[in-house]
Amino acid sequence: MPACSPTRNPFTAQETPAVGVAIEGLSKSFGPRLVLDNITLSVEPGEIFVLMGPSGSGKSVLLRHIVGLEAPSAGRVTINRQDATAETTREHVRMAIVFQAGALFNSLSVYDNLALYLREHRVTNEAGIREKVMRALQILSLEGAAEKFPSELSGGMKKRVAIARALVMEPQLMLYDEPTSELDPVMSATISEIIASLKNEYHVTTVVVSHDRDLALNIAERVGILMDGRLIFLGTPDQLRQPEDPQVANFLYPKIDLKNPRYKQLET
Repeated sequence: MPACSPTRNPFTAQETPAVGVAIEGLSKSFGPRLVLDNITLSVEPGEIFVLMGPSGSGKSVLLRHIVGLEAPSAGRVTINRQDATAETTREHVRMAIVFQAGALFNSLSVYDNLALYLREHRVTNEAGIREKVMRALQILSLEGAAEKFPSELSGGMKKRVAIARALVMEPQLMLYDEPTSELDPVMSATISEIIASLKNEYHVTTVVVSHDRDLALNIAERVGILMDGRLIFLGTPDQLRQPEDPQVANFLYPKIDLKNPRYKQLET
């Protein structure tokens, strides 16, 4: 893995290194069920890596291994050559995850959702917290939503608030779990642009779990596809546009057989 280059933090004048992720021979079983089968891949410092695959293929389980919430049955996951499950790794590497449903606290305003981490970890005083929170809201064009509650937000705004909340943690590694799910095409494109712009401006290493083919083709530098717990594709978006593997082609560009009985109603 190449040496990490320094990058300037979006909220401070400090320079911090981008981080790389290495997954080596990773397998994970839950009882007799093998969920991940000998996965090996790397995410380079500052890269956008998109992980795709059908439901139940092991994408979210792999994401949990990267953030150290799951211990491998075999193999290992390292972040800057440090074991992802080690407490010291979480102390030395700032990671933030944007959950599929946003995971916002409904009883807190948007402002207080963003301020919670800073207050809990006593990062700075209230004046400093306000500066960081408002800066993150400005980056995501959410200044007017600071005093609103999650119940007052659209689906797209909730996604942006969740990204802003991750951003106040000043992460070196950002992970997204289905960031465009349940969004219309326009908002999906907006969220994709936000993910790309954050990477380009702040050089944050980015891992995205998604079913969204357009997101993968438009913003990823490399893409991995999981199928039944196995990594069946690892390559660039250009390679993905003309896949050689029939499994990959069928997943990305499924063909509908209109002669199938389930589609008979389309003929009437």
